[in-house]
Amino acid sequence: MAKRKGKGPTPKAEDRHWHGRRQKARAAKNAKRTGTPTMGQGSRETRPTTRPTGRRPEADSPELVTGRNPVVEALRAGVPGTALYVMSGTDERIRESIQIAADRRIPLLESGKNELDRLTDNAVHQGIALQVRPYRYAHPDDLLKGTAPLIVALDGITDPRNLGAIVRSAAAFGATGVVVPERRAAGVTAGAWKTSAGTLASVPVAQVTNLTRQLKAYQQAGCFVAGLDARGSTPISNLEVATNPFVLVVGSEGKGLGRLVADTCDMLVTIPMPGRAESLNAGVAAGIALYEVSRLRT
Repeated sequence: MAKRKGKGPTPKAEDRHWHGRRQKARAAKNAKRTGTPTMGQGSRETRPTTRPTGRRPEADSPELVTGRNPVVEALRAGVPGTALYVMSGTDERIRESIQIAADRRIPLLESGKNELDRLTDNAVHQGIALQVRPYRYAHPDDLLKGTAPLIVALDGITDPRNLGAIVRSAAAFGATGVVVPERRAAGVTAGAWKTSAGTLASVPVAQVTNLTRQLKAYQQAGCFVAGLDARGSTPISNLEVATNPFVLVVGSEGKGLGRLVADTCDMLVTIPMPGRAESLNAGVAAGIALYEVSRLRT
């Protein structure tokens, strides 16, 4: 330990009279900046290690849609904006965006170029950006509504536009909700909102950590689980059991259903295609299958 000339050993920082006040001040500053309480050096804070299945953390940062065309198209489609940042209103598309935002009571914030550069991480924003609130996912059990729920589960769908198209078909044909995996899958983004044509406001989407486990839970709840796959031997139009509690599992166009998901299904069904196409886009296939299920139910 070093010694100060004529004054004895140098005391440790924690032994000095100002140390406690400085640590508390730092903790308060960090809490204000991050929104997370910090107990200071040498202390621990107990934090939850798990979160409810099917929901994203509340601290998810809002999504930003940037550029004149993307912003006005998002607003036209009813994407739920929480703020519209604008440099100037000289462009026709910007003026339309401002008008739609005003009609929907979305806060309008006049912003300079430096602030928009910072908000968009220096993306090409063209003087306008729409902030979209994080989507609140439903719990998968919430989709078990009514005496004969119809649930659409997605396996390996990575394009948000396909997710939006499937949600739109789900709304058109009476599905009670859509289930997506938490990882390696498309979530509800502004792109999904746009393609859904606003139907995401009425069709709940649940997010699960393990799709196979959730399909088994639906089976235990009395649902028949059918996977839409080219390997299926039964046409979806002949599946009379679809009138009961039913889960339709849709895979990606390229890979189809994963092995574990396919093995979990009670049956694999197919869409007969006498034409020249070998496969259908996942959104198109889901729409056709849901129409056939809806026809059987009516």
